[in-house]
Amino acid sequence: MFAVNKKWVYLIILSVIWGTSFILIKKALIGLSPYQLGALRTIITGLFLFIAGYNSIKSLKKSDWKWVAISGFLGSFIPAFLFAIAETEIDSAVASILNSLVPLNTILMGFAVFKIASTKRQVLGVIIGFIGTVILIFKGAELNPEQNYLYAGYVIISTLMYAANVNIIKRYLQDVKPLAIATGNYVVIILPAIVVLLFTGFFDQATLTKPELTTSIVYVIILSFFGTALAKVLFNKLVQMSTPVFASSVTYLMPIVALTWGILDGEGFSLLQAFASGIILIGVYLSQRRV
Repeated sequence: MFAVNKKWVYLIILSVIWGTSFILIKKALIGLSPYQLGALRTIITGLFLFIAGYNSIKSLKKSDWKWVAISGFLGSFIPAFLFAIAETEIDSAVASILNSLVPLNTILMGFAVFKIASTKRQVLGVIIGFIGTVILIFKGAELNPEQNYLYAGYVIISTLMYAANVNIIKRYLQDVKPLAIATGNYVVIILPAIVVLLFTGFFDQATLTKPELTTSIVYVIILSFFGTALAKVLFNKLVQMSTPVFASSVTYLMPIVALTWGILDGEGFSLLQAFASGIILIGVYLSQRRV
């Protein structure tokens, strides 16, 4: 009974942390470019994890490192940039709702790549979720004509990467300590992030003298510690104690948190978008049901 309750505690904590991440990204973008934000987020998270988990990586076997590296790029490195790019054009609340496609994509990825069978109910859930996504994107483009809703594609690509990552952790890293996985991820991706940062002009005088820079970096530090370093360890643990689909269902609750922050920040949100969001969540719910 304790194990069941514990996984729900992890799920709720993660939903609050990750639901808040979208507004933190939006605020950090005021003084940073999306590439600077993605690179700094990766570097700062890596430093936090090295302090906390340096000794844990000694437990990784040579055969683990291939999957840890792939997990690092799919689950952390690339999405850090894609979400930042997406939020230059779409609202943080909309990004969070699109992110709820992760469980649907986990089902599809599990079936297509990992040969995990899907039920008719799950297939129906995928179709319903897709319909809701299309409505959400088109209505968002109508509601905010100044925004380029093609950028929603960056979020959708990220959800595919997250889906692949959660299946990889469950299939190939089930017995590896969550902190070791997270720290190992950043051992691999921190150097590419440093290279990216060097080419973004972050150290140019024009960037370093921006009045918004200090505030943006504070947001990135908060995002890196809570939204990436701590959340990544908690998520890896959740995957191991439950199932890939249950763990990815954290995205059910994240939009509630993100929508609250978005509305408080003055983001527009129509009734039709709320309806489309409900359709997506119904699709996600059906997709994670086995019977």
